[in-house]
Amino acid sequence: MKELLQKSWPKEVSKTLTYRLGQRPLHEYVKQNAIDKPDQLAYSFYGKDLVWKEVDESVDKFAQFLACQGVEKGDCIALFMQNCPQYIIAHYGIQRLGGIVVPLNPMYKESELEYLINEANVKAIVAGQELYRRIENVRTKTPSIDFVVTTNYADYLPEEPTLSLPQDLTLEKELFNDSYDFNRILSENEPFSNHVEIDLWNDIGLMVFTSGTTGRPKAAMLPYGSGLFKTAASIQGNQYDSSERFLSIAPLCHIAGMVMGVNIPAYTGCQCNLLTRFDPMTTIDAIEQYKITAWYSIVPMNVAILNIPGIEQRDLTSLKKNLATSFGVPVTEQLANKWKQVTKGCIMHEASYGLSETHTCDTFMPEDQIKWGSCGIPTFETDLKIINTETGEIAVPGEKGEIVIKNPAVFKGYLNRPDATAETLRDGWVHTGDIGSVDEDGYLFFHGRIKEMIKSSGYSVFPEDVEALLNEHPVILQSAVIGVPDEKRGESVKAFIVLKPDYVGRISEEEMVIWAKEKMAVYKSPKYVEFLQQLPATSSGKVLRRLLKEPERKEV
Repeated sequence: MKELLQKSWPKEVSKTLTYRLGQRPLHEYVKQNAIDKPDQLAYSFYGKDLVWKEVDESVDKFAQFLACQGVEKGDCIALFMQNCPQYIIAHYGIQRLGGIVVPLNPMYKESELEYLINEANVKAIVAGQELYRRIENVRTKTPSIDFVVTTNYADYLPEEPTLSLPQDLTLEKELFNDSYDFNRILSENEPFSNHVEIDLWNDIGLMVFTSGTTGRPKAAMLPYGSGLFKTAASIQGNQYDSSERFLSIAPLCHIAGMVMGVNIPAYTGCQCNLLTRFDPMTTIDAIEQYKITAWYSIVPMNVAILNIPGIEQRDLTSLKKNLATSFGVPVTEQLANKWKQVTKGCIMHEASYGLSETHTCDTFMPEDQIKWGSCGIPTFETDLKIINTETGEIAVPGEKGEIVIKNPAVFKGYLNRPDATAETLRDGWVHTGDIGSVDEDGYLFFHGRIKEMIKSSGYSVFPEDVEALLNEHPVILQSAVIGVPDEKRGESVKAFIVLKPDYVGRISEEEMVIWAKEKMAVYKSPKYVEFLQQLPATSSGKVLRRLLKEPERKEV
C-alpha cells in the first residue's frame, strides 16, 4: 500500500520532511523571526503593517499579562474573534505560556458558548467587543471563566485604510467594567521573560471542537507538534518559497484557516495579508495592491470573483498558487482553466483532505500531476488505508471504504471522552467516518460520510448539537436534523420537529426558522423546518435520521 500511495510523489519534492528552524513550537519560530528579520513585514491588515519584532514583542506582553492573571501551562484560553492581528498575538501569547488555545467561532450564540466553554473548562476568553454581550449573558452558567479580554478590531487599523472595511471594523471602541482591554494590556505590560519548556509531541497546544464520528462537539486535543508538522508538510509539499506573499481570508477559528493565517506566516517568516472576511472586490484589490502570490480559498470565493463584470481587466497576475477547498462547488479543470486565464497563469487545484483530529492537510496535490476530482496523495509520513466497511479488510484500488489515517499530527484524544476516543483513535489510527477510495496512482477520492455530520459552508454541523439547541424551545417535544443539498452551502440543515400537543397549530414552521437563527450560528441554524406527528425510531427509541432522508418518506 505504501508504494502505491507514493507512486505519484513529485520528483522535485523530497520525501523526507525537513523543518526550517528545527522541531520547535511555532511560537518559537515567531521569536526567531524577530531575531533574524526584525524589520521585515509579518502581517498587513487593511494597510496597517506589523513587522516581526513588533509581533513578537506583543506576543510576549500578552503572555506576561496572562501570567499575571494566574494562567499556567495546560490552562485553556478561548479565542472568540473575527480575523484580526489580535487573534494571532493572543494565539501565540497563550502558547508561549504553555497554554491551550481553544478557537470559538464568532458566529456562536449563547447556548453554544455555554456548552463549549464548560466542555473545555475554559479559564478566560479573548473576544471581539461586538461579541462581549454573548459572553456576559452566560457568565453565571460558566463558572470556569476567571476573566475576559475584549478588543476593538479598529485598534489595528491605519489612519487611512488601503482597502474597503467591513462593518465590524468601523465600530466605535467600547470598554467594559468587568473585562480587560487588549490594547491597554499591551501598553501596560512588560514582555514575558521566562521560558516554558514544551514537550512538542505530548503537550497539548490546541483544542478544536469536532464531532468525531457522532454526538455533540468534543474537544480534540492536538499537541504543539501537530501544528508544526502539518505546516512544514504544507510548505514543502506545495513548494512555497521564502518570497511568498500570502492572502488569508478563511476564518482563523477554522483549522484550515488557522494553518494559512496563523501557522504558515510564523513558520516561513513570509508576509501575510489578513482580511476579516471575504468580499470579492476587496479581495481583488488586495491581490492587486499587495502583489499576492499565494491564496487559500473556498471555491465559491473564486466563482464570485470570476462573475464580476470586467474581471478580465483587473491585474491578478502576481497570483501563482491557489489552493481551494470544494465546499458545494467542486474544483474542476474547467473552473481552474478559467481562473488561470483571468490571472494569466495561476495554478488552482483542490487543497487537501483532512480533519480536525489530524490538524487537517493529510494530503496534497502534486502540482505537475493534478488529478481533478481527487484530494491528491498522502502527505509526508502519512499512512492511509481504505477499509471495507463490511469485511474490515483493506480495500483494493478503486474500491470504496472508510478512510483511516495515521501520521505524527494525530490528536491525543477527546477531552474527558475515553469512549469516544477509543471509537475514533485505535492503535494510532484515526478512523475518520468518511468514505473514500484510492486509485491505481495513489490518489485519494472522497465520496461522502459514514457519520451523519452535515457540511454547511465549510463548517461541520453536528446533528445532536443542533437538536440540543432546538430542544431548548419550550414548544418542542422532539427534534431531528439532517443535511439537504444546497447549491451555495454544499448542505443546509433541515429540522424535523414534533411539537408538544398543546402547541400544535399555534406556531408556524417559518416562526421556528426565525427563532433558530437567533439562537445559533447561521451556518447551523435550520434553513427548513417540517413538523411531524412523530419521528421514525427504533424500538429502543433511537431516532433513525436515515429514514428522514428518504425521498419518498411517508409521515408515520
